[in-house]
Amino acid sequence: MDMFNKVTAFLQQALETREPSINLLESFVDHWKAITNYYIETTDESRAVRNTDIPWRLRQMLDILVYEEKQQEEEAGPCMEYLLQHKILETLCTLGKAQYPPGMSQQVMVFFSKVLSHIQKPVLHLINVYRPVQKLINLCGLPDSQTEKEESQFLFAICSQVHKDPYVLNYIFEIKNDSLKRSSSTSDGAVEKGCNGSSSPERAPSPSSSSSACSHLSRSEAHPANSTQEATGMIPVLLHLEKSEKRRVADRSLESLLLLVSSPQEDTGHLLAERTPLCDLLAQRLTELYLLIPSTIDPADIHSFSVVQWRTRFTQESTAESQSFPGSEKVHRFFCFLDYCNELIKQAPTVLGVKMARALHSQWLKGVIQPHLLQMSEVGILVHTALLSCSVRHIHSPALLEELVQFMLGSDTVSETRQDSHTHLLRYRLIEHCNHISDEISITTLRLFEELLQKPNRRILSNLVLRNLENRSYKLPGTGATDERHRVESDLLDESEELEEDPFFTDMYDDSGYSNHEPLLSLPNVRERLNPNLHTQVVDTVNSFLCLVPQEAKTSHLVQGAGYDTYVHDAHKVFKECTALIQDWKWPDSAKATVNNTSTDFYEGHFLQILFDRIARILEQPYELNLQVTSVLSRLAVFPHPHLHEYLLDPYISLSPGARSLFSTLVRVIGDLMQRIQNINNVTDRLVVIRRQLMGLDEESMVDHMTLLKGVIVLEEFCKELAAVAFVKLPTEEQ
Repeated sequence: MDMFNKVTAFLQQALETREPSINLLESFVDHWKAITNYYIETTDESRAVRNTDIPWRLRQMLDILVYEEKQQEEEAGPCMEYLLQHKILETLCTLGKAQYPPGMSQQVMVFFSKVLSHIQKPVLHLINVYRPVQKLINLCGLPDSQTEKEESQFLFAICSQVHKDPYVLNYIFEIKNDSLKRSSSTSDGAVEKGCNGSSSPERAPSPSSSSSACSHLSRSEAHPANSTQEATGMIPVLLHLEKSEKRRVADRSLESLLLLVSSPQEDTGHLLAERTPLCDLLAQRLTELYLLIPSTIDPADIHSFSVVQWRTRFTQESTAESQSFPGSEKVHRFFCFLDYCNELIKQAPTVLGVKMARALHSQWLKGVIQPHLLQMSEVGILVHTALLSCSVRHIHSPALLEELVQFMLGSDTVSETRQDSHTHLLRYRLIEHCNHISDEISITTLRLFEELLQKPNRRILSNLVLRNLENRSYKLPGTGATDERHRVESDLLDESEELEEDPFFTDMYDDSGYSNHEPLLSLPNVRERLNPNLHTQVVDTVNSFLCLVPQEAKTSHLVQGAGYDTYVHDAHKVFKECTALIQDWKWPDSAKATVNNTSTDFYEGHFLQILFDRIARILEQPYELNLQVTSVLSRLAVFPHPHLHEYLLDPYISLSPGARSLFSTLVRVIGDLMQRIQNINNVTDRLVVIRRQLMGLDEESMVDHMTLLKGVIVLEEFCKELAAVAFVKLPTEEQ
């Protein structure tokens, strides 16, 4: 029994005995002394650092710091105090710079990265932290560096801290800025108290203090240009690492820069915009990538290049492979970086975003693209117009889009006159290129404007078209639309009386197949959807376009899949897109009252003038060119502005002397068409053959009058498209 009691007491004593607590500071100091002793005792200077216990010692020190912080509530622990007071980070930075032992810089960067990312309390504002951090930044981005991975991780850790507390950016760049306020209350306390609540010498001098603890700040004030150059090493390094062939490194560097600029504080934006070379370096990099694109690239490949996002460069190799063509890799890389610039500008504070966009305007758009667009070489014009068109498709940040519109169209807001076409040279040249002697240049430039018309910027429509329609001087004063709708077609075109006396012209409506309006009214729920008071107006307007092409030249009803219904559904889709696009533009709901001013000489503007001139030659132009001209005009017609609708889609307005509308231009084309097809035997059969060829139903074969007949087919389809647009835009009970 005594023996049992002794055993029980022994076990109880063993259970109550606690293991002595580990002295964290002593262990931390031991690891650091072991590292310093290595330099005292070693004689082999060629031994790589990975073959020593230095990496393990550094990991142990980091683990102790992290563990210690978890045990503390507010004050920094003794290990962190020891790290700061004994300037361990400074010493490590010196050892890393010396690369002793070989590979030491890699270990130092890893240690710095983990300290900044694992320690939760703010430390980057402390002088014994940010000083060595600054020095280590200067060791990044060196030629033939073997530590790109570690550099990118280190800089990412810094930018993550800046993103959390933009105020510390002052310390990284050593910039005195009284206006920059700390956003984090946690960081506020850390700056006032230091890590341990005392006024330790490791605490950095406040940027708002009247005195400076470093002579560099004094030099910065005396020589602002030099300070910008000296204090912004991190940004050039990040853009240098973006060029790395290692995708992970390039991706991490771009992520870092995005974190750096995405602070919502305008003060941070001012600092990055005014005191760093960020904007200029970004524009230089984009320009550099643009100039790497081969000048021999096929414009067709550029037009078919789909929109890419900047992250696809690193995560979706299939994207580049699916768009493979000679030079595709350089094209892909450029547009990825352009998308990245968009993202930077969108995420940055307004002042910074605007300055970045202006830098791109100055260096890339105006400095590189404009000279190529104004050159005499047709090949050069073609390639760079195609690249600009694809760039327009990629630009989505409002600030950069604003600069693009300024670059292409200028800022004029008053109505154009025929004499001031040269007020903005590039705008004039681009519009003239829509009527270039080279059909390829004309098609490519028209595609450029079609891309531009799809962007959410009010100034585009205003500059190209609306400012010239504002006073409605295209309309004869004193005439009303309601009365005009009941007039005959001859009142619309005073110069075409001889056409309307032609039996072929006047009889085409009765035999058109549309006289009973079935192509329109056969659509589901159309009768129920229409306001009865507007029913006649809708039918008359739509049939004015549907019946415009003479019956003898119509072939869509003879080929399956070429009906009018498809255009209505497509027009609904595009109309919704345009309505969403202009919802914040505050366009008027009704047309402005006309002013009786007989001296007003209406000019539709340079852009519409060229488009109408092209439509007037639809029977003489290549098929692809006709498709592009009609596509641009259809896009213009679908926008729900009352003046634009009236001028492009109302067949019944009385035009002022010398003015022309889209409908009047089409009627003149029809007059020319009727004269030409009278000399062609079996014109309907030939049109059917060509239509089936264009639809891929038959193999291509030579047919006489090919250009003319293809023009007739485009004309018929264009009239159906305009009829569909007019139908979906006219007000209904639902609207």
